[in-house]
Amino acid sequence: MKPLFRATILRRTLSYARAYSMSSPVLRVLGLESSCDDTAAAIVSSDGQILGETNVHQHTVHEQHGGIVPGLAANHHLKNMPLVVHDTLKKAGMQITDLDAIAVTRGPGLPASLAVCVAAGKTLAAVHAKPLIGVHHMEAHALMARMTSSVVQFPFLCLLISGGHTLSLVVHGINQYTMVGTTRDDSVGEAFDKVARELQVPWISSQEGGGAGPALERLARDGDPLRFALPVPMDKADSAASPDFSFSGLKTRIKRMREQNLFNPVVRQDQADVAAAFQLAATKHLRKKTALAFRRAREMHVDVTCLVASGGVASNLAVRESLEQLATSNGVDLVCPPPSLCTDNGVMIAWAGIERLKLGLLDPYTIDFIQRWPLEDLKTMGYRPRASSF
Repeated sequence: MKPLFRATILRRTLSYARAYSMSSPVLRVLGLESSCDDTAAAIVSSDGQILGETNVHQHTVHEQHGGIVPGLAANHHLKNMPLVVHDTLKKAGMQITDLDAIAVTRGPGLPASLAVCVAAGKTLAAVHAKPLIGVHHMEAHALMARMTSSVVQFPFLCLLISGGHTLSLVVHGINQYTMVGTTRDDSVGEAFDKVARELQVPWISSQEGGGAGPALERLARDGDPLRFALPVPMDKADSAASPDFSFSGLKTRIKRMREQNLFNPVVRQDQADVAAAFQLAATKHLRKKTALAFRRAREMHVDVTCLVASGGVASNLAVRESLEQLATSNGVDLVCPPPSLCTDNGVMIAWAGIERLKLGLLDPYTIDFIQRWPLEDLKTMGYRPRASSF
């Protein structure tokens, strides 16, 4: 970025800060998301209003392949990104010039998918001389509940459970995270998807939640979870005390059961019973390891205000009910974003952008995507709230 142009953006940001401190105006940020297979855009205001939102799913594109195909996902992002931006602006009745900043998912995620998102955001921000904010995908999930609930105040305990991630962390503030537990292999969302594939469960439409995991949850409602007793992962003496997660063994166990003809994957009751057994074991595992995360927070002398569960699997009702009981037993509330905001979306990117904009945490137009990006690395990347912050 040329020094003069960069200085212009900095002056504009500082003027935002002064205006905000004097009259607290409502900020409006465009968020762009394409880290995996959803192409999404949203305009969100700093008072928590969704002014416009568009999300194009690719479930029908990838279902026939049994999972996300990175090249296909990127090609569809290239087609869809201009459309979701146009439609979102139209829904909001706004133009790019009306925005205070543009936020983009910078990582982690699929490289080709992230590249589309970052390129689109950088171009829009540079052409219209708007502040650019690169957002960590998991930070956006963690902060989403702060838009939807006043209960979520720092510090809080957060469980991020999605198709790409499973981890527990203490959220001290923006850029300030302490990782407690993470998955040693598969994420819980990936395990849900792969078990659905073993059971030959058709994906459900985006209007009904979308994908293989929600289809498995629906099937499990009609099943007997005790017919096929599945062990809870990491429940033995050598691993029970660890706050980490593991789902590969559970997934492999079901694959071997199918190979041994212990159930018939085309008989619906067999499908439902296996689905229910898997969901029960996975839910118990999440609850036990989150209980250890509560204990770890107390050992750190952190008095958490609540438990936040976010990410696609947080929309699973069985998981929510179990975590709610755990939160209550620890004297706090469970807070989950609405199901539509648990999965990948532009709203969470826009809201994270607002949180960062208020602190003056901006990025140059030269940023690139980061495929693998531990959340704790935000502390060491030079992001610091400016003295004249919002």
